[in-house]
Amino acid sequence: MLIRRPPDIPSSEITPESLYWDRRRFLAAGAGALAAAALPRAPHAAPGDDDKPTPYDVITTYNNYYEFGTDKSDPSQNAGTLVTRPWTVSVEGEVQKPKVFDIDDLLKRYPTEERIYRHRCVEAWSIVVPWDGFPLAKLLNDVQPTSHAAFVAFTTLYAPDQMPGQRSDVLTWPYVEGLRLDEAMHPLTLLSTGLYGKPMPNQDGAPIRLTVPWKYGFKSIKSIVKIRLVRDQPRTTWSIAAPDEYGFYANVNPDVDHPRWSQARERRLGEFFRRATLKFNGYADQVASMYSGMDLRRNF
Repeated sequence: MLIRRPPDIPSSEITPESLYWDRRRFLAAGAGALAAAALPRAPHAAPGDDDKPTPYDVITTYNNYYEFGTDKSDPSQNAGTLVTRPWTVSVEGEVQKPKVFDIDDLLKRYPTEERIYRHRCVEAWSIVVPWDGFPLAKLLNDVQPTSHAAFVAFTTLYAPDQMPGQRSDVLTWPYVEGLRLDEAMHPLTLLSTGLYGKPMPNQDGAPIRLTVPWKYGFKSIKSIVKIRLVRDQPRTTWSIAAPDEYGFYANVNPDVDHPRWSQARERRLGEFFRRATLKFNGYADQVASMYSGMDLRRNF
């Protein structure tokens, strides 16, 4: 579902994230839905009737970003060492017009869109994020994929001096991910450069990251420096680490359990009770047709 702020609502009228939930009350109550009931609703229409954006301070302090540590609080504590300027993104491979984009030139070239997406992590927790970014398809169309391009491979910055987690062997570095070309060209797939109307925080993938809302969170690679169009399905970091647990497609699917836990239910950060996991994370109407005829238990 594409969510855009109506053009007649100026940014000054958007409710600040500080009004969503007070952090202390959120942590003490353990049930953000109760706290949110008395607070103003965001002027954006959320993906569902009860999909209220997760507070900014939760989105930016509870993160999976192993380059800065394996605990959820590590990225917010350690990511200050990441240098995001200068920054370039190389787009290469099976394209007719390969190009290296400076991040600031790229931001000028592709106007920002505002969207609210739900996200589901493989560990059975979920969030709702107001993203700022632009469709990846715009960038890919400009570099003109060749007829041989079938997949898109992404690479994160490799800089152990800035990313202390890369000094460990917890994963193979640099982090790499991939999409099929039709997935990459889908209008829901964003290159995100900010959230809540602010520049992307380091711990959330600054200065530019992938956002694919119908897949588990590990597919949304952070701090991208290279995008390469290729003929063959690329290897991906978590599939290398544990191929029986993390498949290439990683579509949110309550019918396919992780080997160590069920994926049938999830807990949204700030809520006490779990809710049913939605197939394709609730975006089935938009994306299910891409997987027609596929065995999603085998192609997990």
